Amino acid sequence: MSAPFYVPPEQLVKDRADFARKGVGRGRPIVAVTLEEGILMVGENSSPALRKIGEVYDRMAFAGVGRFNEFETLRVAGVRYADLKGYSYARADVTAKGLANAYSQTLGQIFSHEVKPYEVDIVVAQLGADVKADQLFRIQFDGTLRDAHILVVLGAGEEAIQEQLAESIAPTLGVDDALDLICGAIEQAAERQIPDEAWETGLLDRSAGRRTFRRLSVDEVSAARDR
Repeated sequence: MSAPFYVPPEQLVKDRADFARKGVGRGRPIVAVTLEEGILMVGENSSPALRKIGEVYDRMAFAGVGRFNEFETLRVAGVRYADLKGYSYARADVTAKGLANAYSQTLGQIFSHEVKPYEVDIVVAQLGADVKADQLFRIQFDGTLRDAHILVVLGAGEEAIQEQLAESIAPTLGVDDALDLICGAIEQAAERQIPDEAWETGLLDRSAGRRTFRRLSVDEVSAARDR
């Protein structure tokens, strides 16, 4: 009987991380920013049906890059988690931090124990009473959880987009100004122009009631970009 093939644990972890990182790096970028008007999420998505940005709960949103079927599975699980917790306890008990922790544990378990890790990076956002109370959490393919301040960038060209927007994005910007800056940074990283109808957006609107999530229309995107 032949001896089983041995792979050092550190090499196995490195290989899995490299594999997942390449998958995430092929995903079209998504940017999330906190503004005085709310939390804005923007990304390129030519499909009107396969959404990468979506509502999770009253004042919470989700965005993901990488393999669609994997982050969509996570989004649906997050909606169920939020609904169950809100029904069992109180709606105020549903928080982005709790959901981010659940995602972190799930992705960490998959990365450590499954043959193939998930090729996803996700962000969970929660709208607060003001900018200081807003929460942004980034969860990576291996379960690494980080909180962010003002700006989160996921996907291809992440470093270049982050560097460009870090100097120009501020909470005092209006939604139109922030949208124009984000779209310009993504186009510059991609080295091509993206049509207005190919932008997917999500806004947690601070002026709205209990349900704060809405999408910007193509006309709103066009107006922001044509000013």
